Amino acid sequence: MIDLRNKTVLVTGSSRGIGRAILETCHAAGAGVVLHYGRNAGAADEVTSRLGAERCLAVQGELSELADVKRLWQTAVDWTGRVDVLVNNASIRMDLDIEAPDEEWDRAWRKVLDVNLIAPAHLARMAVRHFQRRGGGAIINIASRPAFRGDTATCPHDGAAKGGLVSLTRQIARHYGGDNVKAFVVAPGVIETDQATEFFEASGRAAWLEEIPAGRFGRPSDIAGIVAFLSSGLADYATGSTIDVNGASYVH
Repeated sequence: MIDLRNKTVLVTGSSRGIGRAILETCHAAGAGVVLHYGRNAGAADEVTSRLGAERCLAVQGELSELADVKRLWQTAVDWTGRVDVLVNNASIRMDLDIEAPDEEWDRAWRKVLDVNLIAPAHLARMAVRHFQRRGGGAIINIASRPAFRGDTATCPHDGAAKGGLVSLTRQIARHYGGDNVKAFVVAPGVIETDQATEFFEASGRAAWLEEIPAGRFGRPSDIAGIVAFLSSGLADYATGSTIDVNGASYVH
């Protein structure tokens, strides 16, 4: 049922982890995919070589730089003449102690907000204007469980940024639905990725696993299938909604 043929899907942060799973799943469903990456050129080259240049385009860009964000969007549009689905997936996490010096605290908050909220807001604005001209499209924002229940003590900026992303999604759905612009939130819990592995090494796995009724951590594929489904148009009347993917570890 999921048929993404003749659609172009832009996925930020898609050289590894959740983003790569989303990109590959959408590609398998027939989409042309734009792989955005920041610094991992080797991983991006591996994915594009495997998927083929005909339906996969890699674009580098620092999401904390507005010029790069604008270039990413324009390159994606120029590739096939359109973007049908924007997936704001890229994000960063930076541990930050509440006792950190003021300057360090300020730098960390600004960096995380730049990448996790402001860059998605810029891309969403570009997408809305593009969709208005083309008769519609979809924006899928990858938020997180902490957007609703709060983050760890050392990552308040990440949870706050993802909370802002949720609000932005609802604003887009409400105010641009008449232009056939759909917007969704997908909110993962703890997903087994390289980033999560690094986190577990510092904090341990057992305590995190104990709070998940499903009895396991999530997999990137758990997120990717839902994003492909939302991209297909089969759930368009659910625009503005949030889909929690956390093994029932947080239900709201």
